[in-house]
Amino acid sequence: MEEGRSARKRRAILDAARTVFLRHGYVGASMDEVAALAEVSKQTVYKHFADKQRLFTETITADIRAAEQRSDAVVEGLAETADLVGDLREIARKLVTVVTQPHLVRLRQVVIGEADRFPDLARTWYASGPQRGHQRLAEQFARLAEQGRLNAPDPLLAAQHFAWLALSVPLNRAMFDPEPYPEDELLRFADEAVRVFLAAYRP
Repeated sequence: MEEGRSARKRRAILDAARTVFLRHGYVGASMDEVAALAEVSKQTVYKHFADKQRLFTETITADIRAAEQRSDAVVEGLAETADLVGDLREIARKLVTVVTQPHLVRLRQVVIGEADRFPDLARTWYASGPQRGHQRLAEQFARLAEQGRLNAPDPLLAAQHFAWLALSVPLNRAMFDPEPYPEDELLRFADEAVRVFLAAYRP
């Protein structure tokens, strides 16, 4: 179905707002700059979003929904795999390369920076991002444990271990250093995470 004019304008405003909020943070963001970047009038921005707070919330929520979809897609079908090592390596590689993308790191920084002002949004970010990813992975680990392919009496803890083995160093560095890791280094973190994880959790 062809997107209507109003929907196109709304999407353009959200895309522009994301750029502006990532560039300046919440406090420094200007509705005038959002309107100019979206190529709409300021009145049109306020027609779709009552104020800057609402626009910020809607922008972050849209990215949260996208993160939910990515999280589900990455781990789907893991319990049916014939190549557990290969699929775990693929999951770890996707996890570490996606989460450390500069625009997602910047978005995380903005949400953390505004957590006092928008505590519900910060909690939603965590619940729909890291927590949801852990839960989806835990569901697959639980099934693998039932099949005798993993020794994971606490599947959720196993999922948290898996994610943190892959992400802890590169994500922490990315939060404080804008210089991105070389891709081969990111993949090495992912592959080593799988090796260490299976050393602990494979029967």
